[in-house]
Amino acid sequence: MNVWDFTRSPASARLLVDFGIERGLSAPHLLAGSGLSVQQLGDPNAEITAEQELRVTANLLRALKPASAGLGFEVGTRYHFSAYGMWGYGLVASATAGDALALALRFLPLTYAYTTITYREEGTLCVLTFTEPDLAAELKQFLVERDMAAAALLLKEISGAAFSLARVTLKTKRTLVGPASSESIRALFGRHPEGGARVNSLAFDRSFLSQKLPHADPITVSMCEQLCQRLMESRRARAGAAATVRQYLNAAPGSLSSTLEDMARMMNLSPRTLKRRLQEEGTTYTALQADARGSVAKELLLDRNLTLAEIAARLGFSDLSTFSQAFKRWTGMAPSVFRNRNAGDRA
Repeated sequence: MNVWDFTRSPASARLLVDFGIERGLSAPHLLAGSGLSVQQLGDPNAEITAEQELRVTANLLRALKPASAGLGFEVGTRYHFSAYGMWGYGLVASATAGDALALALRFLPLTYAYTTITYREEGTLCVLTFTEPDLAAELKQFLVERDMAAAALLLKEISGAAFSLARVTLKTKRTLVGPASSESIRALFGRHPEGGARVNSLAFDRSFLSQKLPHADPITVSMCEQLCQRLMESRRARAGAAATVRQYLNAAPGSLSSTLEDMARMMNLSPRTLKRRLQEEGTTYTALQADARGSVAKELLLDRNLTLAEIAARLGFSDLSTFSQAFKRWTGMAPSVFRNRNAGDRA
């Protein structure tokens, strides 16, 4: 589900405007060209488009240039769980950190992220990857920084002070200067990011998933989940069933090996209804699943620490031979050939 297909709460735009006002900018200047008013930013029933919030973001960066390096990290620390409404409260009320992560990924389009956030497990680590949107360099970097900082903050707020990140990587090699000093970055992440990496990512120990959360409440999390589901359904009507399936397949742990029936259950639809809607959009669940598996397979093959058999298992194949045959259908080459041709791509 593409971020541009979804409307969103004005809470994030309001945070951006408040940040700019604290630095001497005016609200009308920050909202210029967005079609938004100050009144809309304070309306709990209002919905705005991703393009409108992006215009506010661009106005903020333009006004604060050249002091915008690392600004995304600083802004991202404003995105406390309460800024996300029912989605945020559902995370805090979850029984375990693993339950919170599953809920977060299931309803990811209800956040303010512009990056594509995906999850994978790498040995004893859980890894969240933030793929930047196709935008101008300065704007793209700000959004990567903001989304990563907001995610790190949420992980801390969910689990408490004991939580720590095992690794933070950034594709950019530039020195982080300006408002987000190295000290504030280290305070947020607990370590300095590793620059010049192949991906933007946050990694933490998998034992975190079994951690019981201090504010767990089954009634609250059930209510939040129901409300998130209703909101997703209303927005999904505009985005389409195929876009929703892609979102679940790309983000949710374990969904790559799910069946159409599993997916329909996650989307609160009958299998027959989901199948019909996908046919109306000119695709099938099998085709969408193959696309997602192919993308993830290419990503995993770049990791030389994983054997082909391990990759096949992660993708839900019963054996290496079946995986190899499927990969040849997707790409026209064997997994080993793809790996050898791209041997230098992983940083």
